[in-house]
Amino acid sequence: MKRADKKSGGRIYKFLRTKGKKYRSRGVSIDDRPKIVDEKSRIGDWEIDTLIGKNHKQALVAIVERKSKFSLMRKGENKTAELVAVATTTIELLRPDKDRVLTLTADRGKEFAYHEKVAKALEFDYYFAPPYSCWQPGLNENTNGLIRQFLPKKSRFEEVTERSVKRVKGLL
Repeated sequence: MKRADKKSGGRIYKFLRTKGKKYRSRGVSIDDRPKIVDEKSRIGDWEIDTLIGKNHKQALVAIVERKSKFSLMRKGENKTAELVAVATTTIELLRPDKDRVLTLTADRGKEFAYHEKVAKALEFDYYFAPPYSCWQPGLNENTNGLIRQFLPKKSRFEEVTERSVKRVKGLL
């Protein structure tokens, strides 16, 4: 609609929030991932997401390997990329398995804004689901559902201990 209005000489587009600016893509699309990732035939293809606690106070970073379904989790102070919390946590969680990390797939959440820093630190390829398709890294979404059985959406993550997170991880 915006493009059609502008092309036909209209002025409505000037009053829109984006004012005709093009969408800037963040990262490499999941469509450009090697086809072998979809087959789940090798170890090393991971998915990442964050779970947010009550009142958006704290977040849990959850990373799952696609073939083995091995999960990594850690609680962070918040989900903002500005504090590099998610990037730092991701690097710390994946560093011990660096040799077994080939790809990492995420949704397009702002908390993954430092994806280039993570990919460079661990030397792997980072991919993103298309906008409004956060379900595409499906294994991670399924894992999030399992985690939510133990830590419901109304959970106050400030009260969740690292020991509790390890217990939940062990039950997955």
